[in-house]
Amino acid sequence: MDDFKEKGARKSDNEAADKTTTGRKKTVTQSRNPERTRAAILEAARREVAAKGLAGARIDVVARRAGTNKRMIYHYFGDKDALYLAVLEDAYRHIRNAEHRLDLARKQPMEGLKELALFTWHYYLDHPEFLSILATENLNQARYLRQSESIPEMHSNFISELKDVLKRGEVTGDFRPGLDPVDVYLTIASLGYFYLSNRFTLSTIFQRDLAAPAELERWGQHIVNTVIAALRPL
Repeated sequence: MDDFKEKGARKSDNEAADKTTTGRKKTVTQSRNPERTRAAILEAARREVAAKGLAGARIDVVARRAGTNKRMIYHYFGDKDALYLAVLEDAYRHIRNAEHRLDLARKQPMEGLKELALFTWHYYLDHPEFLSILATENLNQARYLRQSESIPEMHSNFISELKDVLKRGEVTGDFRPGLDPVDVYLTIASLGYFYLSNRFTLSTIFQRDLAAPAELERWGQHIVNTVIAALRPL
């Protein structure tokens, strides 16, 4: 019986040693793949911030989800605030890169604006974490956003593309002259953002399931129709 217990104890010790060795191997492997490790940390941090906001986000949870340790997070990002700013920049970079792939410069103005409006709506639907991160930064009154050097440039390029679409639409007679590209984008974004950020309260107030697929589809088309109507010549 004692022999059996001793063998069991040795087995447990060996299993624990194997787990420790595996953990060490994983850490060593990660340290040799800095890009992969950084990407894993960023993804884990994005999920944590989206779920709990900046104040509630925990570095140890990020480390666990990324399969690394806090030391590696501090090595790549410096501190929690710097990691959050990296998450914020990555969130904006993702949507701006996706918008750029619409290739608005090669499309007819009316077609391009309709695509942009629908794209924005579907992006919000497919990336609810993006809206959560924006809500967090608005609670912080854009304190971290103002520290970014890359975000203003991203948006400058996007607004330049949109301005070109509006100018071409003015020439073809599709859009009225003097349209402000920032105003146009704010109209598109607000129609989607407000609907989704308030869908639970609005669904309750109006006794309508605004999250139902048919309602989401209908609202997407409403966004397109509203935006185009607002741009047409008076």
